[in-house]
Amino acid sequence: MKDPDIKILKAHKTKESGTYNYIERMVTITEVNNDSNSNSASASSGSAARTAAHTHIKGLGLDETGVAKNVEGGFVGQIEAREACGVIVDLIKAKKMSGRAILLAGGPSTGKTALALAISQELGPKVPFCPLVGSELYSVEVKKTEALMENFRRAIGLRIKETKEVYEGEVTELTPEDAENPLGGYGKTISHVVVGLKSAKGSKTLRLDPSIYESIQKEKVNVGDVIYIEANTGAVKRVGRSDAYATEFDLETEEYVPLPKGEVHKKKEIVQDVTLHDLDIANSRPQGGQDVVSMMGQLLKPKKTEITEKLRQEVNKVVAKYIDQGVAELVPGVLFIDEVNMLDIEIFTYLNRALESNIAPVVVLASNRGMTTVRGTEDVVSPHGVPPDLIDRLLIVRTLPYNKEEIRSIIERRAKVENLDVVPESLDLLATLGTETSLRYVLQLLSPAGILADTAGRKEILVSDIEEAKFLFLDAKRSTKILETTANYL
Repeated sequence: MKDPDIKILKAHKTKESGTYNYIERMVTITEVNNDSNSNSASASSGSAARTAAHTHIKGLGLDETGVAKNVEGGFVGQIEAREACGVIVDLIKAKKMSGRAILLAGGPSTGKTALALAISQELGPKVPFCPLVGSELYSVEVKKTEALMENFRRAIGLRIKETKEVYEGEVTELTPEDAENPLGGYGKTISHVVVGLKSAKGSKTLRLDPSIYESIQKEKVNVGDVIYIEANTGAVKRVGRSDAYATEFDLETEEYVPLPKGEVHKKKEIVQDVTLHDLDIANSRPQGGQDVVSMMGQLLKPKKTEITEKLRQEVNKVVAKYIDQGVAELVPGVLFIDEVNMLDIEIFTYLNRALESNIAPVVVLASNRGMTTVRGTEDVVSPHGVPPDLIDRLLIVRTLPYNKEEIRSIIERRAKVENLDVVPESLDLLATLGTETSLRYVLQLLSPAGILADTAGRKEILVSDIEEAKFLFLDAKRSTKILETTANYL
């Protein structure tokens, strides 16, 4: 395999001799004189944010010295675990954790998944974070060890720096122009799209290929967004919303960026973030050949195919070469495997070997089991369901059960995220109920109680609403008791 076959790294170069198998599609970008009138209207629509299980987690909640505050960043309690994760984040940023593994060990509802999510938020969006559950590795289409390696490669990033000719600025006009369908009929097609761009030193109006309009739609570009368009390929990248619109909507819902400096048409250093799995996929697809057999082969190729170890080794060689040349930088990310006790001895053995490779991410495991038989064996009993040889190389972070006050504080913060008005008496009842049942159960009661209060014409959630929701929805202990005491229940 030759170096130029690594398509993402070499896509911007072509060679007339035919050495390069992958040549990017050239597009037409025409500058339009600004004497014509242009209509510019901003089109932005706000949408209600979806509330997920860990929406309230914003980080580890540490101060400058790495000491955890009791209530900060969406977290309550778990001081030792958060401070330990803060040290791990610093090690990852210093690139001293590659190929190592951490185990988050604790009972259900003690914040293990929240800690992993907080680690990813502390690292920032540029560091790959690949979460999965142990049972996801079992598939009838792909071997379990292959599925693990795919996720390994997804968690390793590569930052590529290239100097490209681009058009960059704030979008002042976005007008697709129709034309009659050349195939006949009543439909119309997009003949071209007119895009107005403004920078700190001027503005330009561009007439772009209809193919670029599809890229603009995929990036969800609106008037007022800051974008750049590569001149030779037509690739469109939305950088963010212009900070001139920062007062329109909630600041947390958008990334606001300043107006680009310099001219609209310029040369710019583009930083492209990809993962090693992206490179594997790009180079595993059939290349070249415009004949019928080649085209049918590409269409009929299964979507779920295994990537050979030989291909990965070739990709690694080219990646190492470009890292040595200073063209690219390796960014080890985080692979989070929840319910690690679901993995079997074969996957654990493969995981051990993968951690010893030169290119490996930081692996964060989570388990809520104690002394458990390792899956795939009959007599190997080990802590957390992990074999002893792997346990020996793990940094183990313990999470502790929450007390009543911490549960009350978590419920109060969660209610704010879900825009629910819970009276203090109801918070006290939920906190007591959380100590008797589980934190997850009382958090799940919040939304039904809110619906019951709304049905009664109230905004506040009263004790009666909590009691009614508790009566309607059983917790695990009550459900188990009913099954044990009621004959022929099922």
